[in-house]
Amino acid sequence: WQYTRIHRPRAHPFDAERAYQDVVYQTSLGPRTPGSEAHQQAIEYFRSELEKANWQVEIQVVEINGQSIKNVIARRSDVPPEIILGAHYDSRLYAEKDPDPLKQAEPVPGANDGASGAAVLLELGRVLSPNSVPVWLVFFDAEDQGHIPGWVEWSLGARAFVDAYSVKPRAVVIVDMVGDYDLNIHQEKQSSARLTREIWDVAYSLGFQKYFLPEQKYSIMDDHVPFLEAGIPAIDIID
Repeated sequence: WQYTRIHRPRAHPFDAERAYQDVVYQTSLGPRTPGSEAHQQAIEYFRSELEKANWQVEIQVVEINGQSIKNVIARRSDVPPEIILGAHYDSRLYAEKDPDPLKQAEPVPGANDGASGAAVLLELGRVLSPNSVPVWLVFFDAEDQGHIPGWVEWSLGARAFVDAYSVKPRAVVIVDMVGDYDLNIHQEKQSSARLTREIWDVAYSLGFQKYFLPEQKYSIMDDHVPFLEAGIPAIDIID
């Protein structure tokens, strides 16, 4: 996919402060664990902000393993997407890896792991030109509930999306945990080599080589994997 076609012309530059305020608002709701009031409030916030920017918003609701999964899908027309930009917005139900044993039964606040990626999508929704190639923004539910009884798998929302929609975009770009103060984005090992090369070349051309590091480091189970399994080029941009 061509960077120039999706990003130029555009109405406004990406506003990092405005995206940060989207993180602040999401975390002010509390953990966005599936089925919670904060989870539903986040969905309504995404819908409101995207509709203000002239996106058509659909809520995909699917029952999986007895759990209700809600993906938020935004598009500007019924034309199939050439590019899908995605992020998960749910918070994990249990912080079982917290070093404080008293907190391990509590939900994860999800500022970086959830809210940061969703904030990037919201701000992209505000600034992407309507004249770009067809783009869908997808806020995936239930990415972060793997290995919890009743949930079993990771990335249930992304799997539900791939199962329900027959679209075959040229690229799926997932952003996750991109709000780290000391941001280090390594090349994820499973991601499409072509997309990795193209995105890293653009990042370097814009002077972001401090954040987009040239080495591979991890193989991560994330929302890009269901797309890769379906034969769709996908990349996970993740710290």
